[in-house]
Amino acid sequence: MTDQPIHYKTLSEVATLIAQGDLDSIDVTEALLARIEQLEPRLHAYISVMKDQAMAAATESDALRDNGHVLGPLHGVPIAVKDLCHKAGWVTTGGHSFRKDAVADADATVVSRLEAAGAILLGKLATTEGAMVGYHRDFEVPRNPWGDLDRWPGVSSGGSGVATAAGLCFASLGTDTGGSIRFPSAVNGLVGLKPTWGRVSRHGVLDLAPTLDHVGPMTRSVRDAARVLGVIAGHDLADPTTLHSDVPDYEAEMETGVSGLRIGWDEAYATKDVEAHVAQAVTQAVALLAELGADIVNIKVPQLTEDELAAWGIIAASEAAAVHEATYPSQADAYGTYFHEFLQQGRETSSVDLAKAIFARRRAVGRMAPVFQGIDVLACPTLASESFRYSPEGAYGGLDTDKGTIGGVPLSWFPRSARFVTVWDYNGYPTLSLPCGFSPDQIPLSLELIAQPLNEALLLRAGHSFEQACDFSTRHPLLV
Repeated sequence: MTDQPIHYKTLSEVATLIAQGDLDSIDVTEALLARIEQLEPRLHAYISVMKDQAMAAATESDALRDNGHVLGPLHGVPIAVKDLCHKAGWVTTGGHSFRKDAVADADATVVSRLEAAGAILLGKLATTEGAMVGYHRDFEVPRNPWGDLDRWPGVSSGGSGVATAAGLCFASLGTDTGGSIRFPSAVNGLVGLKPTWGRVSRHGVLDLAPTLDHVGPMTRSVRDAARVLGVIAGHDLADPTTLHSDVPDYEAEMETGVSGLRIGWDEAYATKDVEAHVAQAVTQAVALLAELGADIVNIKVPQLTEDELAAWGIIAASEAAAVHEATYPSQADAYGTYFHEFLQQGRETSSVDLAKAIFARRRAVGRMAPVFQGIDVLACPTLASESFRYSPEGAYGGLDTDKGTIGGVPLSWFPRSARFVTVWDYNGYPTLSLPCGFSPDQIPLSLELIAQPLNEALLLRAGHSFEQACDFSTRHPLLV
């Protein structure tokens, strides 16, 4: 067990202590609720905290354990989910002002699976409006807990990233349509796992762009990511897009190490137009994996063309416009500035332009597939830089050409990292992001590992071996 305060212990450690009777779920839950009460006024990670429900569930959890009945690998451990995931009787806002009274009448599949495995649900975590980039003014913007609370918290799963990094839950769920598990995991110093598209059910999770959306865990260790994925993965009759493949024992498989694992490395791809300290950290991470027994294979990764990168916005906006057809434009005034502009873009896209974007997506997918001939895992940065300084006020706006921002994010920032992000949503390949160092300002840096579909176990093997050989995942923000 690590020598950490209770709120910074890993999910797996806490689950073991609860199962052994060395900790009670009710005490752990009470401690986290107290920490939320203390820090939430500064961090704004939660949309809603369900204190009474969480304490009742923890009480029941302890009673079950004391009677010899353990529900599963998350028994008694407090977690939280992004506020796109339905929980019966709870509001799901999706970051929309007009959904503040939208009470769900059934659980999302991922929520029911988490609770069936024994998890205690603390509440819902903040998201950008509609799970894109900007926030609606009726909601607070989460604050990245690293540094002076003035760094970007990541895109739509920012609440999940902040809450998990700050010890306000032991794990969380995020969604990734164009980087929203990876970005907030990277900038908050977390492990983020974007599973294969279809590996995890999206039933009961509000859509952004359904052919691009993924649901996955955000945690403080690779083992925790493996454990949560093992709980939520698998076919779901309620979601016909889920895959029928069996779910491996991810925790057992990750213990086999990296000996003989072939890791692809393209130095130019991974270091060009990347901050020097990011390039150095990722290069050193790959060197460490080699020391641990992995075979480093020099490869060439194709660059996405401008039209292939631009296709993401066209496809995502068009799909989002279809998803919101019942409320936009009929309730256009209820939407915030950024998402209003985004939906309007989708509605104005011609069928010809959408078709061209689909063609570009398929070209990108086809050109990337040969990269994995002869390798098991591709290594690269998650982002080209550490998190930038950020004005939450700007997050409420749309495109600001004078400031060069969109939703508060510099227009120049996304293109630098898009080559490490976009195509893996296009093709649905699984990715694992994990801490690999710190910038000169002591802001987290992140390594991204990518594998072919349904090879999450390979990513977890590599990630776990790397994590065990360094201490990056054991360092936490110095919140007072």
